[in-house]
Amino acid sequence: MMALRERAMVSLQSVPSLPKHVRIQYDPVRQAFAVLSPEKVFWPNEISLDILRRCDGRSTVGDIIAGLAADYDAEREAVAADVVAFLQEWSDKLLVKL
Repeated sequence: MMALRERAMVSLQSVPSLPKHVRIQYDPVRQAFAVLSPEKVFWPNEISLDILRRCDGRSTVGDIIAGLAADYDAEREAVAADVVAFLQEWSDKLLVKL
């Protein structure tokens, strides 16, 4: 029987990064950035891409939220809910390490 890995949960102190098997690459044909993993290609929207680019292994989730709120002149609480939900979903898919 295969052991289930414990689900990593996003917190403001989490320091997300992209795993080695995931990379962001520009596709000149589509004129868009793709997120490539071994078996899948994702086409994130501009804000999702902005979140992923900030997953540098140094910034905390709190830092990412503060930066996005400032850059988009948005309410920190609204940004926080979206960022945490996005990172949780991508972590669950093993596309972001926490």
